[in-house]
Amino acid sequence: MPDLLLELFSEEIPARMQAKAADDLRRLVTDKLVAEGLVYEGAKAFATPRRLTLTVHGIPARQPDLKDERKGPKVGAPDAAVQGFLKATGLASLDEATIQKDPKKGDFYVALIEKPGKPAIDVLAEILPVIVRTFPWPKSMRWGERSAKPGALQWVRPLHSIVATFGIDTEEPDVVAFDISGIQAGQVTRGHRFMAPDEISVRRFEDYEAKLYAAKVVLDPQRRRDIILADAKTLAQAQNYELVEDQGLLDEVSGLVEWPVALMGSFDEAFLSIPGEVIRATIRANQKCFVVSDPATGKLANKFILTANIEASDGGAAITAGNERVIRARLSDARHFWETDHKSLPEYRDSGLRPLDQRLKKIRDQKIVFHASLGTQGERIDRIIRLAREIAPLVGADPDKAARAAELAKADLVTEVVGEFPELQGLMGKYYALAQGEDASVAAACEEHYKPQGPADRVPTDPVSIAVALADKLDTLVGFWAIDEKPTGSKDPYALRRAALGVIRLLVDNGIRMHLQRKSLLIEMRFRILGALARERGFTKQLTSTLDILNSDKDHASLEVELISSLERSIEGLYSEIFAKADAAQLNLLSFFADRLKVQLRDQGARHDLVDAVFALEGQDDILMIVRRVEALAAFLATDDGKNLLAGTKRAANILRIEEKKDGRAFDGAPDASLYAQDEEKALAAAIDRARAEATEAVAREDFAAAMTAMAGLRPAVDAFFEHVTVNADDKSVRENRLKLLNEIRAATRAVADFSKIQD
Repeated sequence: MPDLLLELFSEEIPARMQAKAADDLRRLVTDKLVAEGLVYEGAKAFATPRRLTLTVHGIPARQPDLKDERKGPKVGAPDAAVQGFLKATGLASLDEATIQKDPKKGDFYVALIEKPGKPAIDVLAEILPVIVRTFPWPKSMRWGERSAKPGALQWVRPLHSIVATFGIDTEEPDVVAFDISGIQAGQVTRGHRFMAPDEISVRRFEDYEAKLYAAKVVLDPQRRRDIILADAKTLAQAQNYELVEDQGLLDEVSGLVEWPVALMGSFDEAFLSIPGEVIRATIRANQKCFVVSDPATGKLANKFILTANIEASDGGAAITAGNERVIRARLSDARHFWETDHKSLPEYRDSGLRPLDQRLKKIRDQKIVFHASLGTQGERIDRIIRLAREIAPLVGADPDKAARAAELAKADLVTEVVGEFPELQGLMGKYYALAQGEDASVAAACEEHYKPQGPADRVPTDPVSIAVALADKLDTLVGFWAIDEKPTGSKDPYALRRAALGVIRLLVDNGIRMHLQRKSLLIEMRFRILGALARERGFTKQLTSTLDILNSDKDHASLEVELISSLERSIEGLYSEIFAKADAAQLNLLSFFADRLKVQLRDQGARHDLVDAVFALEGQDDILMIVRRVEALAAFLATDDGKNLLAGTKRAANILRIEEKKDGRAFDGAPDASLYAQDEEKALAAAIDRARAEATEAVAREDFAAAMTAMAGLRPAVDAFFEHVTVNADDKSVRENRLKLLNEIRAATRAVADFSKIQD
């Protein structure tokens, strides 16, 4: 079957847009082909800085003929109905229709419409111009004399030519004939801008790819990445260095060149006095170059590797020299920033404060806003300090060190280096904290409190870092929940999902017990809701004294007492509304944690319904214990006892649901032992009492495996009960008693989980 070759040749496409553009081109064309009845065998798209290319193979030569049977009016229907039917179907008269007999509803007319399929090349000529004109670039432009005319083509950069051929591999392909703003589709492209700029005539994909390579263009982005990485490693190893790999930079550089050529440059060794991360960020951000390290020491060497887009006649000497000049200037700037950050700020020179503390004072004095509804960065720091001090004993950290780390953690945000390279926030805080003699754990927490920032990121293990990281993330979550700025759909501008997953990983990976429904967090949420309502209803002046309480250095117990009395004084009656909103917001936040935990466990192969079954129990806000309970529940349900007990419990729940609906009441009282008429009832009652006691005791000592074992003891009694006992007995009192006994099964299993939430 024929193949399609499509190339859209333009000026340089930004590297960040190339991968998505190639995927969009493949998706748009193939979706349209399928919609037109042209089911293809395979498709692949490619991108270089100057072209988007698509090859689709195994396309049918023409559309299939379509046959459609359309039902019409009844025989003898009014003329208006008949005429409407003829017009809709394109029939000249009823003689062209058939009559379908229906003894019940009466005979009716049927039109058999046959629509012959079109040649695939004609279909392509129709769909490709539409796809090009409506291509979903994030940004596009118009150019040339026609740019001001209605319907002028918009493309990411000026489009120069289009290759569009279609045919089988044993014959000369045909050109798909179409025109877009004066650009005629053909079979001519160009190679490398400098090394092979002449026109190249191509026929099909294999021919096209080979000719491009001969013209110094590597079409496949993955192949370009492989070449860059291999050549850079070889170049580094040749001089006894090791390439510092950077996947993000590799992806970007592969989108900047069509013919990658690796070259090595150097910079003044004196610049190595700057932290390696600053050197790397400078060279990466400004020149898109890789750095190398000394394998003996692991430290950066004064060399870098650049990727040129040309085989220069001088071996790349001029290109390397040009990059060295720029990097020298940029590293000079970086060194200036680094040295400036170690000096006192002019406005605080006589304060006696150390450099990092001066930056902290700058944050407070300038009242840098964290969020319009959540106050300043300084106020947020105070909240994190208070929360970190509270969490510290729970994670084995020194409260004073945790508070100090929380105080300094955001100070580097107003340093020169972080201002130039925001991605270094936290890391620079660690360097500056060590430079002014802070405790090593305090300095480490300045860097690590942002972690983990993703599923592959490292989880801190130092107790001080854990305390500050939890405080930072919990404050963020509580604050945004209080002002109702929760993630919606795919939108999460404040990375709240990442913050919740970070809390989960910090607790689980470090084996930390902590209740998320903390009184202190509830109090903080009340304050945030108070502020939001004050702004919404226009009485912020009355809140000055109340907000002063929040910013005072008091524990949460004192804060709560003063919060209530202050609210009663300044805004009579409002505190009850605030407390209700805060309680609802905290429960909603806990539900959000449950959803994030389900995502985390599902990625590890666990069942999300088991998380629901555990979270459905009251007071489940200890993430570590929830995970352990889910693990024990999963292991139990994998056994025959677990499966059969689940089936029995669900059977009991289903009977109860039906009977409770029928009677309009719940059967939640204790059963009367004197009404047990069969041995199976007595055995089940005894088994329930025994299992509930054992499971409750096991849960109390957090031995969830033992709790599941206790529940397994119910299985024989449950099976025997359903086999020999009729629940809906004729005697109403016996029936009610047996339904209460079924409710006891449901209640007993809730010692470990809500079995009704578990899927079969």
